[in-house]
Amino acid sequence: MAHMSLAFRDVAIDLSQEEWECLDPVQRALYRDVMLENYSHLVSLGCSIPKPDVIALLEQEKEPWVVMRKGTRSWYTVFLQN
Repeated sequence: MAHMSLAFRDVAIDLSQEEWECLDPVQRALYRDVMLENYSHLVSLGCSIPKPDVIALLEQEKEPWVVMRKGTRSWYTVFLQN
């Protein structure tokens, strides 16, 4: 049986601010629950990964989303208060 490395980004769903704003409260709650559960499962499997910013925000019930950095091809999390 082959073992594969799994990272949080493999099971995470990144949303833009525009996508987040299209979600109703029930959908936002579902997103929060699924993301927290995915992270919890990875930790329970023994994956030693630092807590992603998005998880910290979701635990604090803040609104997270990601945006593309200008001039790069990388994404970063934007931190907002509810």
